[in-house]
Amino acid sequence: MELDLENPLSNFGHFFPAAPSLFLAESDHMPTQNYVNDLDISIRQEAINSISQFSCKLGPFSWYLAINYLDRFLSSQGIPVLQQPKTWVLRLVSISCVSLAAKMTESEFSLADFQGDGGLIFDAQTVERMEYLILGALKWRMRSITPFSFVSFFVSLSKLEEAPVCQAIEARAVELIFKAQFDTNHLEFKPSIIAASALLLACHELFPLQFPSFRKAISSCSYVNKENMMKCYNSMQDIAKEGYESVFDTVLNSYIPVNVLDRHVSSSESEISMANATTVTSITRRDKKN
Repeated sequence: MELDLENPLSNFGHFFPAAPSLFLAESDHMPTQNYVNDLDISIRQEAINSISQFSCKLGPFSWYLAINYLDRFLSSQGIPVLQQPKTWVLRLVSISCVSLAAKMTESEFSLADFQGDGGLIFDAQTVERMEYLILGALKWRMRSITPFSFVSFFVSLSKLEEAPVCQAIEARAVELIFKAQFDTNHLEFKPSIIAASALLLACHELFPLQFPSFRKAISSCSYVNKENMMKCYNSMQDIAKEGYESVFDTVLNSYIPVNVLDRHVSSSESEISMANATTVTSITRRDKKN
């Protein structure tokens, strides 16, 4: 079953009430608290570069999901990758995260496309073993709750009636959310806080006259920590001025809809190879229990 990042708790035709379920569970889909303090930023950046390369033929949501898996895996393991970086280990972890993300979003992904790339060859069994190591570390919680899960919810609180205005704010917010994933400072914020901050900044940039009422509406949500939201908002202002063309454009270059949240996976993109089917079934069955 395809993972919907907007409704990650929906499963087999059933939808769990978005607001309470998402807010209460989002902390389980974040890196551990000390991850940023222990992290070698250059190693993470190298891994993200590999993920960007491996996911260049996938949609940006698969790319985002793969990085989410990477951060959660590294933070939970404290494995030697962080202290004694080895290129082949980082690339194996990276390609395994991309493979899992592709399976969860039901996107076509073939290891054959990357065999021998950079002089490194990973056979299917090696990748599969790493996948199961990642799955275990993440406790099979693969239907990640991300900032995208909260975008539509927060927009609905604003009571904005003009569809073009809502679409413009959402599209800009999504772009900011993608950019924020590069900044390790944002790893400390909950997905809902990142979503709220991105929407506030998008509204301030595009429709400043609407900003006071928009901020009041989002701040009225009892699940939102106002202090953290403004801290994240201020940090995101710096991100908005920075460029991440080297990897960001690689992923989004051929993917520029008016509103990225309106994209639907085509039937050709959603076909899974027989080799992936077993793992997809295992993931969804185990995740249903969580």
